[in-house]
Amino acid sequence: MANSKQARKRARQAEDRRVLKASQRSMVRTYIKRVIKAINGGDHAEAMTAFQKAQPVIDRIADKDVLSKKKAARLKSRLNKRIKALAA
Repeated sequence: MANSKQARKRARQAEDRRVLKASQRSMVRTYIKRVIKAINGGDHAEAMTAFQKAQPVIDRIADKDVLSKKKAARLKSRLNKRIKALAA
């Protein structure tokens, strides 16, 4: 356990940050699951709507360094690729 006042504060901040980021990560996963569910259902219009709602959320979480920017780009690219395949 932390011994100095500064170390105790850093531990407190790290825990608060961990809880917040876990919540944000969970929210992103939920949005992604909605897109995947629409894709698996075969509904192109619903998949596009879900993707358009998920895209800004993924970007916002990447800006906050909860997800890396590259992972966010990869997720969006793969989802978009699956939606385009659904339309064809």
